[in-house]
Amino acid sequence: MVKNFSIRPPFFEIGPKAFLYGEKMLKLAKTIDKTAQKYDVDVIVTPQYTDIRLLAENTERIFVFAQHMDYLPVGRGLGSMLPEAVKAAGASGVMLNHAEKKLSLHEVEQSIIRADEVGLATIVCADTVEELTAIAQMSPNLLVAEPTELIGTGRTSGEGYVKATIEAVQAINPDIMVLQGAGISNGKDVYGTIMQGALATGTTSGIMKASDPEAMVEEMLYYLRKAWDTLHSADKITSVVVPPKVPLASNL
Repeated sequence: MVKNFSIRPPFFEIGPKAFLYGEKMLKLAKTIDKTAQKYDVDVIVTPQYTDIRLLAENTERIFVFAQHMDYLPVGRGLGSMLPEAVKAAGASGVMLNHAEKKLSLHEVEQSIIRADEVGLATIVCADTVEELTAIAQMSPNLLVAEPTELIGTGRTSGEGYVKATIEAVQAINPDIMVLQGAGISNGKDVYGTIMQGALATGTTSGIMKASDPEAMVEEMLYYLRKAWDTLHSADKITSVVVPPKVPLASNL
């Protein structure tokens, strides 16, 4: 666990995967950056490797993470993603063990060790409570609790899963925050997940496949802030104002 990395709940993760890159990715990243500042929330963005420096040098509030990293040392390794290179490009951290880039537990552990060596924060994905428990013992900075079968389906995790995964990780290391992923399609999903007790959530297709991705960024971060303030600031009225001309999720 990198000690000089600091992120506050409620936070959000936006994973472009291979949907977006280059100037279009930068345009969306700038919107994310401004919206994160507007609602005073931290956001992790995991762009294509070739866009890490582009985003890192042209945004202020977002955390730019690599989508993956190999744990090899400097030297041979054609086609590998070197930890030192990820850091030098301007990344704050790296995502590991996503369902589309699975690693063995040994590979996860070695990757966390290498990330710690070069000063990269780690956000590690896991499916089951058992996998989360095993990886929590490796001391990543953050964990993503994401049932593989729900990814991209528009169906979110149930309250039982949310609570069980958080409790399992907290019992091992209370410094590791757990992001609840999978199936987040709109602001209503964000709101519901945070209201279940999650410290963070995130999405790929909910934004990347939206008819207006920038408007969906606004919607999701608005409801992230709203849900958190509802739970944790019950004694005061939130200062967040519903942004005009944005199709916010209804029936909340």
